[in-house]
Amino acid sequence: MTTYYQEGSWGVWRSMGAIVPSAYVEAVASAGGAPVLLPPVGIDDDVLEILDGLVIIGGPDVDPSQYGAEPHPETDPKPLRDDFEIGLARAALARDLPLLAICRGAQILNVAMGGTLHQHLPEITERAHEYRPSPGEYGRVEFTTEPGSICRGLLGERAWSPCYHHQALDRVADGLSVTATADDGTIEVVEADGSAWVVGVQFHPEENRGDPRLFEGFIAALAQRTEAPADPSENHQEDTP
Repeated sequence: MTTYYQEGSWGVWRSMGAIVPSAYVEAVASAGGAPVLLPPVGIDDDVLEILDGLVIIGGPDVDPSQYGAEPHPETDPKPLRDDFEIGLARAALARDLPLLAICRGAQILNVAMGGTLHQHLPEITERAHEYRPSPGEYGRVEFTTEPGSICRGLLGERAWSPCYHHQALDRVADGLSVTATADDGTIEVVEADGSAWVVGVQFHPEENRGDPRLFEGFIAALAQRTEAPADPSENHQEDTP
């Protein structure tokens, strides 16, 4: 999973660090995965050759220059993570690697594939305050899933999740399909067309400790991909002379 790269503190120290909130780590581990942290320094796309899947975590706004837009006054990007995560997303897609993209991660996925973002939801929907009630306070979003989608299979027709964002997907990239929306039309889930397990969610499933279904689905996809096909020769018995 990708990481923040910013100032933090531990013990008596305060410095720059590669940081991941424990909720992400615990969600992957509880579902049966082994979390591996990928800071945006010293790592390139080749790391995916030794990984079974990729989680792009939440975080700051995506730089609008990545999708050809001028920055909104409320937009606060971190270009170091943008370049790294967009590159990883594209490489994961090229390898058909299972990919779970969370909040900012869903926006990264859409931008990496050619889509655009709404930079400030309060200008789009009167319900924007529900998605980010106040600094450091998660909102709650309810959404409806599309029949036949991965999220319908895992979460059912209606579900809810904690959320925290002021941006959202605008023009959805070619190759992605919207598979869940909130009641005000805000895109909550996108999935890649085709057979690869690629899911981008605008909400924060890692914060819903009582509902591990999305992470369990992701880990199941990893396991299915890494299962080696049976060798027909193992069942062959030579004739007795």
